[in-house]
Amino acid sequence: MKVIAVANQKGGVAKTATAGALATGLKLMGYSVLAVDMDPQANLSDSMGGEESEHTLYTILMGEDNINEAIQRDTICDLVPATIMLAGLEAELNCMGRELRLKEEIEAAELDSKYDYMILDTPPAMGIITINALVAADSVVIPTMADMASVKGIDQLNATIRNVRKYFNDKLGIDGILFTRHSSRTNIGRDIRAATEKIAENMGTRVYDAFIRASVVVPESNAMASDLWSYSPNSTVANDYSNFINEFLKGVG
Repeated sequence: MKVIAVANQKGGVAKTATAGALATGLKLMGYSVLAVDMDPQANLSDSMGGEESEHTLYTILMGEDNINEAIQRDTICDLVPATIMLAGLEAELNCMGRELRLKEEIEAAELDSKYDYMILDTPPAMGIITINALVAADSVVIPTMADMASVKGIDQLNATIRNVRKYFNDKLGIDGILFTRHSSRTNIGRDIRAATEKIAENMGTRVYDAFIRASVVVPESNAMASDLWSYSPNSTVANDYSNFINEFLKGVG
């Protein structure tokens, strides 16, 4: 099983949309996929048709449940839902080894034999929840937009990744940087992409050739708890995410 964290501490970069599209796109291609919503806002859970439950990522990280008890299967793909209770986890989870909680739970649940991919949707912050995702992950996909604040977020995330590699997970890779809500026709878009390619080279990774154009189809499909390909299979954004997933699969072999 490959564990992929979708992360960027900058908000508004279509991180949840990317995590959801990656999970559902892989599922539609025939892979077994578990999506894990790690954001207290629970937007991924809502967009996948998740139901309110007393068994969530919060209870897992607090040691009250195991992952198998929390998995919801009557959704677009198998899902561990989030809850607003995650917002208080930084203060509540104060035990030794708290950075390892998710990794330990994944191993204890023996998910390697059940899924090909686990996709982790992280919150827009570098707190203990995102650290847990990076410690458990094999690699990171970084969504970004063509603005300087988003590019700065990549630098900050890279610093966190280096620390996670040093202390917890020396095998953590960066699969690539994905431009979202992007136009390749503007000067600023081209300039920031060129700058980001230099950053990616220094990080030992790549900027995906594929990029995701802005589209109302994403919020519309989320509101309907439908995947992009069922809701609007001929849309530009469905095509963009298909191109990204094909490129992603080449990177992970």
